Amino acid sequence: MLTAHDQVQHLLDFIDASPSPWHVVARIESVLATHQFSKLLETETWALQPGGRYYVVRDDSSIIIFVQGQQPVQHSGFKIIGAHTDSPGLRIKPNAAHCVDGLLRLAVDIYGGPILATFTDRDLSLAGRISYKNTQGNVDRTLVHFDKPLLRLPNLAIHMNRGVNEDGLKLQKHLELPLLLSTLSTEQLPQPYFTDLLQQQSGVDAKQILAWDLAVYDTQKGSFWGAENQFYANSQLDNLASCHAALQALLDDSVMQNDATLMCALFDHEEIGSESSKGADGSFLPDVVQRIALATNMQGQDLHRALAKSFMLSADMAHAYQPNFPNAYDLDHKVMVNKGPVVKVNASHRYSSESVSEALFAQCCHQVDVPYQRYSHRCDLPCGSTIGPITSAKLGIRTVDVGCPMWAMHSIRESAGVFDHAAMIKVMRQFLRNAA
Repeated sequence: MLTAHDQVQHLLDFIDASPSPWHVVARIESVLATHQFSKLLETETWALQPGGRYYVVRDDSSIIIFVQGQQPVQHSGFKIIGAHTDSPGLRIKPNAAHCVDGLLRLAVDIYGGPILATFTDRDLSLAGRISYKNTQGNVDRTLVHFDKPLLRLPNLAIHMNRGVNEDGLKLQKHLELPLLLSTLSTEQLPQPYFTDLLQQQSGVDAKQILAWDLAVYDTQKGSFWGAENQFYANSQLDNLASCHAALQALLDDSVMQNDATLMCALFDHEEIGSESSKGADGSFLPDVVQRIALATNMQGQDLHRALAKSFMLSADMAHAYQPNFPNAYDLDHKVMVNKGPVVKVNASHRYSSESVSEALFAQCCHQVDVPYQRYSHRCDLPCGSTIGPITSAKLGIRTVDVGCPMWAMHSIRESAGVFDHAAMIKVMRQFLRNAA
């Protein structure tokens, strides 16, 4: 029986091995292989069997995993846990390398809404994928991961920024975010120097490299902290903690033996609005659902019957109360770290929860003796959103938005509670078991 700390150590190892959305999916694929899951290709015809274990990947960074139920889907519906594989941060531009006064810098673009100041004075590096021309003349791709500190964004000394402690660190997004990489001699050209680095790390000839998707990540490993190690910290807790919990819940043998069809849908591009071919606002999940219907010979209104019996748990992290900043919270709805999973509610439907879906999640918590909390944002502050309202609207299925409370959401170094993660896995397992 794994302890809560064992489960979180497994999470930290998962995150440390997954420095980009492309690595997240590759890591998940390796785990699924050990549990006898079969990969389905969208270009091929699908043949599904009751109890079969399958997954589909779109564009390397979104993945949908499902276990075909023992009963026809129109009788038992889908039980879906949704989350996202991406995190806010910095991405490398196409013509990134340039030299200023002998220092080689890489220009970056901002992905989503990171807290930019947290990227300063960190041991940064690069991970992602490279697209290249292979020996047959076709476009291929491979993952690349620099596993050592490669880049840095040094802060300006306080003697040159006297107001930083009063006004906060403000970085001009275009001029002050390029990352320092190296020194160059006058004979070295910036862009060839950079592509040569990519060649050394990936094994792909620099002349064959055509394009890249490269994310900046923090090389510091995840860790426990606190007097009793009751907290943990890492990058990308939003939302790899939810991806990890969903995967651990689904891969329990007692869960996978189920009459209903169980699914984990883990999307890229949530942090930038989800509107893409592989995002939650794209066709990926509807396509997979429809193809399951076709492969299982559903007729007429069967798919609509199945969706009407379905339920989705949209899992994304929640804003934990930080006592240093009480005015940032609705004090009647503050949620605490290590006090249980959170149901997120918003009257404008920025979260998909409503009274029935909230009650169904509460019932799951009661069944496994896990406490839960309810969160509502301050009315005078803009509220974030999740994939919940998007997927619920696309499929027409009842959905609840939940998450584990965390501190410093969208920082390069986030924190959360050990016992909340273990509790979320436990509740997710019950959610899937209740599918029969």
